[in-house]
Amino acid sequence: MPAAAITETRLEGLTLLHRGKVRDVYEAGEHLLIVATDRVSAYDCVLTPGIPDKGRILTSMSTFWFDALKGVVPNHVVTTDVDAMPAAVRRHADVLRGRSMLCKRLKMFPVECVVRGYLTGSGWKDYKKTGVVAGHRLPPGLPESVKLEPVLYTPSTKEAVGHDITVDFATTEKMVGAKEAAALRDLTVAVFRRATELAEARGILIADTKLEFGRDASGTITLGDEVLTPDSSRFWDAKKYAPGRGQDSFDKQRIRDWLDRAGWDHTPPAPPLPADVVAETTATYREIHRRLTGRELA
Repeated sequence: MPAAAITETRLEGLTLLHRGKVRDVYEAGEHLLIVATDRVSAYDCVLTPGIPDKGRILTSMSTFWFDALKGVVPNHVVTTDVDAMPAAVRRHADVLRGRSMLCKRLKMFPVECVVRGYLTGSGWKDYKKTGVVAGHRLPPGLPESVKLEPVLYTPSTKEAVGHDITVDFATTEKMVGAKEAAALRDLTVAVFRRATELAEARGILIADTKLEFGRDASGTITLGDEVLTPDSSRFWDAKKYAPGRGQDSFDKQRIRDWLDRAGWDHTPPAPPLPADVVAETTATYREIHRRLTGRELA
């Protein structure tokens, strides 16, 4: 049975740097402590109540993928073992175990690196309106959820408030420079290809995902934040896939659907989530964790 949701941390002796939609980030000497809470957001609003186990699932899945992708790109993880973290962190082990990472500090690029293997979500909406997705003009008449060959790199801005804005590749060149923009694109596609191989061997299709990169102290481009979780990716059951319609995803779509049916106008505060939606979301996150990592969440 899931433990009670942890929606906020207050760690005495550690300085809080940032409280995001899901993660709390603290100073930890030369490194950062990144804590995945059980907060959940939709339509750019943090919702109540939290989703039990969500933070531990995100941390476990990211750890799995960071390790699996080491041969493709370096990552920011120093350790996920609380007992190997500084003393000021270890004193909060009961709260942090399973949901925290000690990470290298990175100078993050101001670009969300998005890659699409299938035509769905906002990409499908843009295609229906204009035939173009982030500067990529696609053939007419494509069905929803069709597999894209080659995959599309569709970066976006990082907006402090509201939705990120999808941009074309030329815009990212202006944002970070031509060499860096090309490196981010190529690394994103390489990560996606490797992850797709691993996921498909487990019966899962990765429709799309969002990655974030930064430079470490030596200037090396490094994968940061989270990677290939149901918060940042669309996962589909390969056996149930059929182009020409939307697909059931292992993510928080159940929450969005309920909010839409409830008639919420996306202006905060959102209505509280009912118990059945919370329980089903935890179950969905647990299932994709099990399918991809091959183990149950402890």
